[in-house]
Amino acid sequence: MADLQKTYPLAVVTGAAHRLGRGIALALAGRGYAIGLHYHHSETAARQTAAEIEAAGVPVLLLRADLREEAAIEALFQQVEAAEYPLRVLVNSAAVMQRDDLRSMRADTWDATLDLNLRAPWLCAREAARLMSADGGCIINVTDSGAQRAWTGYPAYTVSKAGLESLTRLLARSLSPAIRVNAIAPGLILRSEEVSEEEWQRLAGRLPLKQPGTQQSVNQAVLFLLENTYVTGQTIVVDGGYQLI
Repeated sequence: MADLQKTYPLAVVTGAAHRLGRGIALALAGRGYAIGLHYHHSETAARQTAAEIEAAGVPVLLLRADLREEAAIEALFQQVEAAEYPLRVLVNSAAVMQRDDLRSMRADTWDATLDLNLRAPWLCAREAARLMSADGGCIINVTDSGAQRAWTGYPAYTVSKAGLESLTRLLARSLSPAIRVNAIAPGLILRSEEVSEEEWQRLAGRLPLKQPGTQQSVNQAVLFLLENTYVTGQTIVVDGGYQLI
């Protein structure tokens, strides 16, 4: 790992081994933040992402934790505190999106989804706020442009993301004025393996902007929320106009 230097502000990004979390971590590293790179199972991908960041001369802390466990979250932020970086940013990106049906899904599946997608961001924010304290900071939650839609194929996920938007507003009031809390709600950004290219293009064609978004679209929203210090309690939707259809 690169040498740890107190002069770097620290940004902790959960779920940063791959997909949106990885892209956000790289963008923050490009803005001069040391990165607390959280992962759970994806160790190989996490180390690859860390190596890419370190190659640019930016320090990385690899933070492995099961965010469904409160004790694991507390241990993660103990590592952050021990690193002696000034924590300034937390991005809650880790999430699970599992197809299911309310009429038949198991209760433990529901609980596991909400534990990671909603409970963990609250616990991470609580620990981060303790370390940011009077020096202030910024927390960004990654929700979803479908949070207010009735996506019956993803019931626990949809409920968790709707709850995360409400949690964002509650945290913004509770942690003000020192800490600002906002959210971004991406739409069609990164195609998953479950969605064919044909279906992806069909979905994009329904949007007013007629195209999927990019990782840069999300990164720009994150950086805006970091730099505009008069915005808190808001959710920025990055979805090509999906809210309009």
